Amino acid sequence: MNPVAFTLFGLEIRWYGIFIATGVILGLLMAYLNSKLREVDYDSVLDIVLISLPIGIIGARLYYVIFQFKSYNGNIMDMINIRNGGLAIHGGLIFGVIAAYLVSRYKKLSFLKVMDIGAPSIILAQAMGRWGNFFNGEAHGGPVSYTFIQKFPQFIQKGMTIDGVYYNPTFLYESTWDLVIFLSLMIIIRKCKSKGVVFFAYIGLYSLGRFFIEGMRTDSLMLGPIRVAQLVSILGVVISIVYILGSYLKSKKA
Repeated sequence: MNPVAFTLFGLEIRWYGIFIATGVILGLLMAYLNSKLREVDYDSVLDIVLISLPIGIIGARLYYVIFQFKSYNGNIMDMINIRNGGLAIHGGLIFGVIAAYLVSRYKKLSFLKVMDIGAPSIILAQAMGRWGNFFNGEAHGGPVSYTFIQKFPQFIQKGMTIDGVYYNPTFLYESTWDLVIFLSLMIIIRKCKSKGVVFFAYIGLYSLGRFFIEGMRTDSLMLGPIRVAQLVSILGVVISIVYILGSYLKSKKA
């Protein structure tokens, strides 16, 4: 697939950026709707987003570069160039959540309420972002047979044919799973009023799917023989279960 959507005044506009921007816009719309459910002023939420989003993008790139440091050979320009991809969601979450926590404290808002509002937006943006990976020819799995790839629509078959080899469209699995999580979170945020449950449900559900999908990918960030995303995913599932179980037990005692 051609990663360039069109050229504007000599500047290449890439599909990767378009899908990320679309995800951000949709995420802001969902945050507007969900802020009413959690009775939090949307303008305050927007202030947090405007600070935590760029910090999250910086964190996503920094996280990726750290684990791929040898590939950059000290080339600073390549390190900061994200037009070709190279954003690690776990790095983005870590930095973005820390920023959101600090700003929430400063503005005297409930951090967990803010994250409950943000969780559906984040996963929806992730679902969109995976299609940017598709156009960049990344985040796919290993080689597969034509018998396997022909089960998918023609445009996916075409995009997953790289140098004459068919590849497993793991980007599609994750995007689909992210949409399932999004719908689930939209139900939870309406049914459950306990602070933090929506956010930690997001952490657990995403981590669960990512663990299995990561095992099929060919471009995993590695820590020795360990896939970093799988290690972080295990931690995410455990943290999610502990928090949600604790919240449930606390509600029973109340």
